[in-house]
Amino acid sequence: MASELGRHQEKFSRDLVKLLTKAFELGYEVRMGEVQRPEEMQKIYIKTGRSKTMNSMHIKKCAADLFFMLNGALVYPPELGAYWESLNPLNSWGGNWKSFKDMPHFERRV
Repeated sequence: MASELGRHQEKFSRDLVKLLTKAFELGYEVRMGEVQRPEEMQKIYIKTGRSKTMNSMHIKKCAADLFFMLNGALVYPPELGAYWESLNPLNSWGGNWKSFKDMPHFERRV
């Protein structure tokens, strides 16, 4: 039987597939960044200012950094952020964060 975190990871994966499919339908190409992040790397990110918390959803395998390309240019389409958040109330796009914008970041908060 799957743990609660395991079920969140599974639902995150399903929503990620939906997001990628939507991006392709809209004509975007996607370059993948980090999904899983070891705690040691998160500590480095905090020390260097790339992150502000040890509660990263990357550590829990419930986050992905995605880089959307349109006609060879890197873009951050707000419609994909809105789509992501519409899939589940636990989904959050870093482009909508108030204190720290993280445009490539898509997560499921657990």
